[in-house]
Amino acid sequence: MDHLTTLDAGFLKAEDADPRVSLAIGGLAVIEGPAPEQDQLISVFAQRIRGCPRFGQRLRLHTLDLGAPEWVADPDFDIQRHVRRAALPHPGDDRELFRLIADVMARRLDRDRPLWEVWVIEGLADDRWAMLTKLHHCMADGIAATHILAGLCDDGVDSVSHRRVPAPRKLVKEPPAQRTPLLGGLAQASAALTAGIARALQGAGEIAAGLLIPSASSLNGPLSDQRRYGGARVAMADIELIASTFDVTVNDVALTAITESYRNVMMERGLKPLRGSLRTLVPVSVRSAGAAGVTDNRVSLMLPNLPVDEENPVERLRTVHDRLGRAKSSGQRQAGNAFLSLTNRIPFAVSAWTVGLLMRLPQRGVVTVATNVPGPRRPLRVMGRQVTGLYPVPPLAMDLRTGVAMLSYAGDLFFGILTDYDAVGDVDQLARGIEAAIRRLVAISKRRRNPPTRGPLSLVV
Repeated sequence: MDHLTTLDAGFLKAEDADPRVSLAIGGLAVIEGPAPEQDQLISVFAQRIRGCPRFGQRLRLHTLDLGAPEWVADPDFDIQRHVRRAALPHPGDDRELFRLIADVMARRLDRDRPLWEVWVIEGLADDRWAMLTKLHHCMADGIAATHILAGLCDDGVDSVSHRRVPAPRKLVKEPPAQRTPLLGGLAQASAALTAGIARALQGAGEIAAGLLIPSASSLNGPLSDQRRYGGARVAMADIELIASTFDVTVNDVALTAITESYRNVMMERGLKPLRGSLRTLVPVSVRSAGAAGVTDNRVSLMLPNLPVDEENPVERLRTVHDRLGRAKSSGQRQAGNAFLSLTNRIPFAVSAWTVGLLMRLPQRGVVTVATNVPGPRRPLRVMGRQVTGLYPVPPLAMDLRTGVAMLSYAGDLFFGILTDYDAVGDVDQLARGIEAAIRRLVAISKRRRNPPTRGPLSLVV
């Protein structure tokens, strides 16, 4: 049987700990043209879901968690229970669409059925429709969920590629490798192992401190049973321009834009942005390229403090780059991965009870979550209709009242922002703030690359 890992089951425990939590993740595809007829859509999807066994499986739980939950075939599976249909009220703009997404994502999935739904949404303006794919987080992380979504599209998973570009072959002949004496090799291996353990211990200490030390923010706290959702969209070319100008990563640029938007929200609420006001959970994939399509969770984490206290946009970008670099080198990712590997080797009942207890403790150290997932590079099509936008939807739990997910798709980077209804009065403010931050950094980058030139000096007589 296919058992859940401790991390997979941890998402069930996080949901059990708070009745107002729905730990589903989503992908919202905005599609051109009229929506297909329901019977035709179900017939096509019934064929396509055969490539992913999870679509027809439900959970089998054990009394007192004496064994890990298992995926088993659902003998009563009926795809029509899972493919839903809804229509937006007039005028059918993005605000109405996002309001429906927030309502759907706030509802829990039925654990007596396979843990997924597809919502076909009609009534969008400009002759469009939308498709929301909703999966429980115990079923898949962001990368696996992207493969599942792609499997429902016309090109299938071939449209998603996470393969790295191979390094160019070296033309210069390298000198032959020198043999290392046996004792020297053992000493080097021992030193490397010791350094790795020390780094993981340091990372574990930083994660513990980040979770236990309260943040200087009011953005985290108990959740209500309602949500708000918003989306932003920026060109990858703009982000890459900024990244190359300041010698940082694409993720650095995206997190800097998120930081500026949160800073503006805090200031408008009369809050002073302090150094510890935006400690952020940043999931890090530990999934190998060959396991991109496996339906499970393979992530670790980092807990950087995003610099909402920094006023200058360029210094803010450099600080994000430095802090993420320190978090990566400190061993936080290794510590998280080692902890999860360890929990998978102890009796499940012990790990489940421990995780369940921890999930019920109040959490005031982390303020938000920001996750970035590589998506399809080529445009997707659903039954011959082109997907013009692809927005991710993150979950909320553990007193995190806001979350941002990023997904690259066909030359753009899409941001999906889910907030508790009472945490942010206007989620659209966060979305527009991200776009404005990118525009500001693009303008600065262009000035750096093309400084104004002075005309020839003239003599006045």
